[in-house]
Amino acid sequence: MEEINHRVVNVNGINMHIAEKGEGPMILFLHGFPELWYTWRHQILSLSSLGFHAVAPDLRGYGDTEAPALSSSYTCHHIVGDLIALIDHLGAEKVFLVGHDWGAIIGWYLCLFRPDKVKAFVCLSVPFKPRHPNIKTVESMRLLFGDEYYICRFQKPGEIEEEIARVGTEEVLKKIFTDRKPGPPCLPKENAFGSCKENPVTLPSWLTEEDLAYYVTKFNQKGFTGGLNYYRALDLNWELTAQWTGVAIKVPVKFVVGDADMVYTTPGMKEYVQGSGFSHYVPFLEDVVVMEGVGHFISQERPKEISNLIYDFITQY
Repeated sequence: MEEINHRVVNVNGINMHIAEKGEGPMILFLHGFPELWYTWRHQILSLSSLGFHAVAPDLRGYGDTEAPALSSSYTCHHIVGDLIALIDHLGAEKVFLVGHDWGAIIGWYLCLFRPDKVKAFVCLSVPFKPRHPNIKTVESMRLLFGDEYYICRFQKPGEIEEEIARVGTEEVLKKIFTDRKPGPPCLPKENAFGSCKENPVTLPSWLTEEDLAYYVTKFNQKGFTGGLNYYRALDLNWELTAQWTGVAIKVPVKFVVGDADMVYTTPGMKEYVQGSGFSHYVPFLEDVVVMEGVGHFISQERPKEISNLIYDFITQY
């Protein structure tokens, strides 16, 4: 990845590392958990060669970007604030937006709060879900999926970090990246990641030992708390977004998901995405693509197809 340029910029009071390449209209790539700018390595090279300025930050709390200690510093307002400051810093009036996993969620917030900054949004894996007016986010998930649902297990500061430390960063990342068990994802108490060492994980063809080593190095340096704090701020996000209850997303959207994705296979999600619910809240949803035999980490598993889908969509605008 030596062809990709790296620098650190000061935005919204934090130092943010960005990877970038190319000139032209800006595409802003937002990674998820537990990922980094590196998630987009293939798309950066591909789309920059087609006349775009491809920019992929390490989001707040990840990689070589600063990680404030408090979970209250990871609300949707903080993260979107970082991105607006980044867009302005790089001199773009509007961007094409691509997001995966938590990056998709942050992408929805960016479209909700500042649609004037987004030309079009290619969303991978996580559809827009409207804010429930009467029940907090984590409570609703606990009612639906139980205490061992992964988001519920992530709530107590330090707890899941201790379990990750016992198993080891490399084993945990291998488990997460290769897991294709249908959702909802649950992490049993005291054995969140299964018997990783007794049942060695074989890396898939799309994830090399070199790729894994990059992730491991960065998460060993930074730890997982920054990324986990996004989950710990979910209920605070719920409180902060009351005034956006019922508001629709008003930018053009293409949604892409794998049919083996843990999000898509969570009960009720296929019906929501394929039915009228999703398009009701995203009225400019132009396409839903379900890729056969593809899991959660779709941009890495099918890099050429995802790059082509992005290009074909954004060149309409």
